[in-house]
Amino acid sequence: MAGKFQYGGQAVLEGVMMRGRKIMAVAVRCPDKSISVHTEPVNSLTQRHRIWRLPFLRGMVALIDSFSIGMKALMFSANEAIDAEEEEKSGKDTTDDNGKKGLSTWETVLTVGFAMVLVIVLFVLLPLGAGELMKKLGLSPFAIGFGEALVRALLLLGYIRLVTLIPDIQRVFAYHGAEHKVIHTFEASEELTVENARTKTTMHPRCGTSFLVFVVLVSAVVFTLIASNVWYVKILLRLALLPVVTGISYEIIKLAGKKDAFFLIRWLGVPGLWLQKMTTREPDDDMLEVAIAALNSAVAADAPQ
Repeated sequence: MAGKFQYGGQAVLEGVMMRGRKIMAVAVRCPDKSISVHTEPVNSLTQRHRIWRLPFLRGMVALIDSFSIGMKALMFSANEAIDAEEEEKSGKDTTDDNGKKGLSTWETVLTVGFAMVLVIVLFVLLPLGAGELMKKLGLSPFAIGFGEALVRALLLLGYIRLVTLIPDIQRVFAYHGAEHKVIHTFEASEELTVENARTKTTMHPRCGTSFLVFVVLVSAVVFTLIASNVWYVKILLRLALLPVVTGISYEIIKLAGKKDAFFLIRWLGVPGLWLQKMTTREPDDDMLEVAIAALNSAVAADAPQ
């Protein structure tokens, strides 16, 4: 349906975040098996200024929004996990004297800062360094661009593979699968029940994993167009062009997520679906219940009053 809002979300620690038009809802499974749901308003630039809804510009805004909302959701789930663990050990409420609990502001800032530095090092600096080595070997600009894209792809695969070795991450991947199954159920206009969600696939064309694949592909083209022999200028140009890369990637993934998408666009999305086999697992019924609780909260907030 034209203009229909596309709900989406992400897996968090022992839970799922779902984003609607008005709110983001985080549902977390508590140690006592109950489900804790936390909601916050979504204050996106696209809702306040029409210009940010224009194609390509909206991709950059969507990435910023997703990062901000995703970090809030992840921090909420982390705080819930920390509180539950500390209360289990001490038998006391973990709220401190100032009424706060869980991760502090500076811990959150350090976490976000480290994540941003890691992304820049892995997907900008290391591929560029590899490109400089290929340049010294006398390879053509096209070959260098392809080589850098290959390095990015291998780094992405390697990073995901390393993450899968963390025992607790398997449950996060299962919640990721639950998120996709519940979204598929909603988009099929079926009742949001565990029985209906159980039959759906854990892969979704609009997944953030697929978005990363498109970023690798698009950056291979865009960064090849950069002409400079000065390495630090190349770094600055690539950082400056990241919004362009994300904007183009966002538009492609929106097209790939449509049922009537052109076959070439759907074909481009296949590598992302393959990669999701690494980042999703089959969820159990309890996980599906959590994902349903999150989506129900987001949908309810969008319902006409």
